[in-house]
Amino acid sequence: YEKQALTALGRSINMINKMVVANLVQRPMRSLISVSAVALEVVLILLIVAFFYGQLNGSKASQMGVGADVMVQPPGSSNLVGVTGAPMPVKVGDKLRALLHVAVAAPVIWELTTKPTLEIIYGIDFDSYNSIAPAFHFLSGGPFQGPYDVIVDDYFAGTKRMKVGDSIEILVHTFRICGIVEHGKGARKYLPLATMQDLIGAPAHASVFYIKLDDPRNVDAVVDEIRQVPGMENYSVRSMQEYLSMMTPENLPGFATAIRIVIAISMIIGFLVIFQSMYTAVMERTREIGILKSLGASKLYIVNVVLRETALLAIVGIVVGTIVSLVARRIILVEIPTQRLFWSVAWVVRATVIALTGALLGALYPAFKAAQKDPIDALAYE
Repeated sequence: YEKQALTALGRSINMINKMVVANLVQRPMRSLISVSAVALEVVLILLIVAFFYGQLNGSKASQMGVGADVMVQPPGSSNLVGVTGAPMPVKVGDKLRALLHVAVAAPVIWELTTKPTLEIIYGIDFDSYNSIAPAFHFLSGGPFQGPYDVIVDDYFAGTKRMKVGDSIEILVHTFRICGIVEHGKGARKYLPLATMQDLIGAPAHASVFYIKLDDPRNVDAVVDEIRQVPGMENYSVRSMQEYLSMMTPENLPGFATAIRIVIAISMIIGFLVIFQSMYTAVMERTREIGILKSLGASKLYIVNVVLRETALLAIVGIVVGTIVSLVARRIILVEIPTQRLFWSVAWVVRATVIALTGALLGALYPAFKAAQKDPIDALAYE
């Protein structure tokens, strides 16, 4: 009896699966729309996460490459590089350099630009910034020779096929490439500090001071000493290690919220499309449901059929969405090699769970509505 029961169960499952596939094949356009909606949901999540986390991880790596031990920013500064402006007087550097154990205090302006791509351009005092190890490793050219010179890294020069002496536009001004350096020391483009101050209308001001100490073991003592300097009690003073540890989604204003909003919008899209698709399918198959119920199909059997159809649509959509995301990511990196994009199997799993959950929730009501149909009414349905 046990063997017969298992055989009957296997036949029943096989019959359900065949019915599910047949139902989806008979309505190709509706199935295609449902798959596309789930795929779009997955693509939105994976690409937005790739961009946001890519920028965060890239910013973290670039700050590590500067080589500083301590960062000093004005009161109320954001943890996100490039969004604070340049409200700090450069003369603050004189106070910092007078402190014990401070070897270098380099003023820098972070300027966020979106043209032609989103990036942070550094305005630097070359001598002080370069004296923070590791120093610039010039692959060609050298330091600034004039106010409208720019130093670029090898990534930018390689992707744009630029060489020393070529001209590029930055902040609506034309600059001459005077040097190409190995990437990793903060930014991809560096302007003279005085030039950047003029361009953004912040003479004698900076966004941050990078401080190099005579011995990294003195970090805590120097941080405490800076906070006791008259007039600097409210300044943001952190060791580089502390600053990097704070560069997480939870500590960046709006970061986690933006991710949640994208996920919510994506889930709503999948939910509504699947709901509309399965509800319409149930209405169109009223007679089929009546026949199944008259043959002895239980309510659970009917719900099972509808949810299996939904799960199959969702799985196909998830696979398509993941493939499209990988292809899109590859295209972006080919077109913009300097763009940092994050990819994680963990986020693929999250996107899968989110898309599958949204699809099944969207199919629940249509499934239970189908299960509640009276077989006599369903058979008489025209």
